[in-house]
Amino acid sequence: MTQLRLSGPHDAPALAGIWRRSVRATHDFLREEDFLEIERLVSDHYLPQTNLWVIEHDGAPAGFMGLSGSHVDALFIDPAHNGRGLGRAMLEHAARLLGALTVDVNEQNAAAIGFYERMGFHRTGRSPLDDAGRPYPLLHLRQD
Repeated sequence: MTQLRLSGPHDAPALAGIWRRSVRATHDFLREEDFLEIERLVSDHYLPQTNLWVIEHDGAPAGFMGLSGSHVDALFIDPAHNGRGLGRAMLEHAARLLGALTVDVNEQNAAAIGFYERMGFHRTGRSPLDDAGRPYPLLHLRQD
């Protein structure tokens, strides 16, 4: 059984683990030093201080989503739960609340691009660097 709820500060350690496992499984293009820097920022600042949607499976966090207005800042599913519709459920929830969504996706993350395209997103632009100026191009997507 799945449940969607808002996060609390007590969720940060479990969500950091989900982030870590998900990124290790899908972001093999990241340099190790960049991974470690981003992990520190996510674990120490983003997760404890941001209101996130958490999706639980059988009573334990299995993924999370962060939003800034109708922009998806973060969507991570524990790899052990991939293919169960959890990411779809979170995006559908956000779209019901906010309407058409936008998201930025690493160009090297083909699986994520395919997922968002299946969810009705299309490409609206590209940036050669990520938000921190690192050499990881981003695709800008918008939901139809």
